[in-house]
Amino acid sequence: MSTRHETAAPPVKEGGAAPGRPPAALTEAEKSHRARLSRRWQRDLRWSPYAFVSPFFLLFLAFGLFPLVYTGWASLHQVELTAPTDMTWVGLRNYTRIFDDDFFWNAARNTLTIGVISTVPQLLMAMGLAHLLNYKLRASTFYRVAMLAPYATSIAAASLVFVLLFGRDYGMINWALHFVGIDAIDWQNDKWPSQIAVSSIVVWRWTGYNALIYLAAMQAIPQDLYESAALDGASRWKQFLHVTLPSLRPTILFTVVVSTIGASQVFGEPLLFDANKGASGGAEHQFQTLGLYLYEQGWVNQHLGRASAIAWTMFLILIVVGIVNYVISRRLRASS
Repeated sequence: MSTRHETAAPPVKEGGAAPGRPPAALTEAEKSHRARLSRRWQRDLRWSPYAFVSPFFLLFLAFGLFPLVYTGWASLHQVELTAPTDMTWVGLRNYTRIFDDDFFWNAARNTLTIGVISTVPQLLMAMGLAHLLNYKLRASTFYRVAMLAPYATSIAAASLVFVLLFGRDYGMINWALHFVGIDAIDWQNDKWPSQIAVSSIVVWRWTGYNALIYLAAMQAIPQDLYESAALDGASRWKQFLHVTLPSLRPTILFTVVVSTIGASQVFGEPLLFDANKGASGGAEHQFQTLGLYLYEQGWVNQHLGRASAIAWTMFLILIVVGIVNYVISRRLRASS
């Protein structure tokens, strides 16, 4: 037989807290206070994310958008570094002048050749190093950290070391070539040797960085694909050609585009490689890039309007590179 137990509420002790009042019993002051807190909480919930990201937009407006707009405006004026506030409207004359300037086209050709000489070996070496590091090796973490050491090295320090290596009379490169019967090469004054020397600095600095990007992409490839290829009798070389490379197509395209953009902005390496430490890119402008040409016009010749036009021309070139990247990536996604 079940027994029903009733539990009575404990009596309220004298001096104890009174039970909470229902919402209807709140005074008008308390209701107003709660309403203010609710509105404050809603405003905080709505606007706090914008406040957290606002420093980025403020810095971007100050150091990104404003210089971009200002250089675009200055490119349409004749303005000198000695009087940056005195502007004379010239329209597109700065653009027509740089396109008629032989030094501009020389710098554009040098930028293209240095970009090709540095990008192609750099990405090929990075792919090979990433393929080696993808296998289980002892002290693999040490090798990966060592890959980033050139990237973390100062451009000035690296360029000065390469200047010593490529010295005509005392450089280690010519000393090594002497043992194989090759005469000393004037790496700083001859056109192609100087461009190869500048490109070697770029290759040394960025090969490890790209190798780690390729390594991360390789480790994301499913192992089932390699196991299936091995069961079908594919060697490691065929696995690399038919499994690794097709899976790395988006990553390869990314590194090609990033390296192309970086090559179009090469500045520190040729500036410090010049024996006279000037912006001319050698005595005959043999390795002057677009970055050096811009610097020479703006800060040596003090023509800010013309330098702004060069900067916007380089910006438009990068936009074209981005459009080409977008078209190729869409076709790759459609084909896959």
